[in-house]
Amino acid sequence: MTDPTRPAAGLPPLTVRYFAGARAAAGRTEETVPAGGTLDDLVTELTGRHGDRLAAVLRVASFLVDGVTCHDRQAPLPAGTTIDVLPPFAGG
Repeated sequence: MTDPTRPAAGLPPLTVRYFAGARAAAGRTEETVPAGGTLDDLVTELTGRHGDRLAAVLRVASFLVDGVTCHDRQAPLPAGTTIDVLPPFAGG
């Protein structure tokens, strides 16, 4: 991931949307992060921003990248994409 104090020049940021327990752990529904990394990089950055409570959720969460399930956590995340963080849901 790029250094959050130095946004990637000219690249639109990533939008991260949190659902259910991820929303509670992050303390927000949505945020932006600089583009320029992989899903693993994003998880590291979000853990640094929000701490152990969110880290625990991220370990078991599923991720959608522009609505498509992401299985390759090392694939580059295109600038301007939306990443949905979906913790396991009970019931249903």
